[in-house]
Amino acid sequence: MKRKVCVVVTARPSYSRVRSALRAIVEHPELELQLVVAASALLERYGIVADVIEQDGFEITAKVYMVIEGENLVTSAKSAGLGLVELATVFDNLKPDVVVTIADRYETLGTAVAASYMNIPVAHIQGGEVTGSIDEKVRHAVTKLSNLHFVSTELAGKNVIRMGEEPSTVFVTGCPSIDLAAEMMEQPELDFDPFTKYGGVGPPLEIDRSYLVVLQHPVTTEYHEAFEHANQTLGAIRDLAMPTLWFWPNVDAGSDGTSKALRMFRENEQPSYVHWFRNVLPDDFLRLALNASCMVGNSSVAIRECSFLGVPAVNVGTRQIGRERGLNVVDVDYDQKAIAEAIRERVYSGRGAPDLTYGDGQAGSRIAKHLAECELQIEKRLRY
Repeated sequence: MKRKVCVVVTARPSYSRVRSALRAIVEHPELELQLVVAASALLERYGIVADVIEQDGFEITAKVYMVIEGENLVTSAKSAGLGLVELATVFDNLKPDVVVTIADRYETLGTAVAASYMNIPVAHIQGGEVTGSIDEKVRHAVTKLSNLHFVSTELAGKNVIRMGEEPSTVFVTGCPSIDLAAEMMEQPELDFDPFTKYGGVGPPLEIDRSYLVVLQHPVTTEYHEAFEHANQTLGAIRDLAMPTLWFWPNVDAGSDGTSKALRMFRENEQPSYVHWFRNVLPDDFLRLALNASCMVGNSSVAIRECSFLGVPAVNVGTRQIGRERGLNVVDVDYDQKAIAEAIRERVYSGRGAPDLTYGDGQAGSRIAKHLAECELQIEKRLRY
């Protein structure tokens, strides 16, 4: 019998980071994919990632609505709890042999807890990394709930082992999101018009020469300051007045403050140099990033995929503090002048050489191989 692998996708970045692994699982003769799509991946305001998943040819096994409106600390905690309740029912119905959870969002914690209490082995992708915000706590908590660890870097693997995990359960696969970036490198040309294909809000821009891509999320531990943090980046973009493609933030606590800043700037300034998008296909987003003069904000895309692609990046604030990064990244505080100066410097410096810190483009196939061949256990002990 095929081994049933249940993968839970809860958000736009989660899908981008696991798509190549999903494909490899489907193609593996000894594996059966059970794909559960949940949380913001089902919501229209975040682009209905579920539609993108189905357009890519994947069959969704179950959908879980678990996001409580409000985008604050209380609703984040309640959404995590609701996810735990609902996912337990899904796992009981599907009876998977192993559950795969991704990265460090609050939904990831609910996934790992539900599976663990139901004696289902948990496989965790992207454990062992270091960042700021609540993500740090969630990521390491999920590591302790997991039985298999598919880490992106050598250092991340060492960190997981230092946390008391058995070395034989830790596999340095690389990050699956790099697989998609590697595919983009083979056909790097911007072969579509994002304004015609995705609509969005704002005037069409001239992006055949130089443009910026901005993706800035709220920081959960600083969520009261999300409005001001976004305004500092918006001010820098106004000072530069370069063609800018700005993507909507995720569903974390503080997202309402970030979104409010974007709407107020859009309505009050009516900038001729900014176009706003909710969501685009992962391939198209990476192709836009690959051809950009600079990536701005606090998304891990700037550190992972853009490092591999050699795209200059300006990382704003504390969300990615401590994460391994390549020479493409410059870090700045939430300061309008510093952000603008850093962007100018990065645009002037130009594209760099590819950095392989996060992988070589083969992570998905390695993950599928390990899922098929590894012994699945639910018992674990702290390794001294």
